[in-house]
Amino acid sequence: MAPTRPFKIPQSVLVVIHTPALDVLLIERADAPGFWQSVTGAKDFDGEPFQQTAEREVWEETGLDARAPGHTLSDWGLENVYEIYPQWRHRYAPGVTHNTEHLFGLCIPAAVPVRLSPREHRDQVWLPWREAVDRCFSPSNAEAITWLPRRLGGGMI
Repeated sequence: MAPTRPFKIPQSVLVVIHTPALDVLLIERADAPGFWQSVTGAKDFDGEPFQQTAEREVWEETGLDARAPGHTLSDWGLENVYEIYPQWRHRYAPGVTHNTEHLFGLCIPAAVPVRLSPREHRDQVWLPWREAVDRCFSPSNAEAITWLPRRLGGGMI
């Protein structure tokens, strides 16, 4: 008999990985072809700081080190609360229907190929921010990408 997995904690991070030129990395979910997103992931334990969750998820999903020289991980101080898609609710404790998502940005010097976790993702693409907005399946992810120009001082929307 396979060991049971613990339920996911309904607290997660969304990390928008981008370059100074506002090219954005999107990765395609392995379990949902056509669903493109930024790095996301739940806390491993209740007390795990969101920054630690963000650093871990970036590493696990892309092989990028958020603490590497020239990389800037910034806590945007924003959270989204959203309804968990029905097809993924079985991963959470019974009765859990909503997740709180804490937002981060990770600026890296240039677009680079990343090492995907094949269990989680099947493809990657770097897109200009406006194209990335259109490709995201998650409305909260798309909205976060629209904040990039303002967050980086460009003000252009």
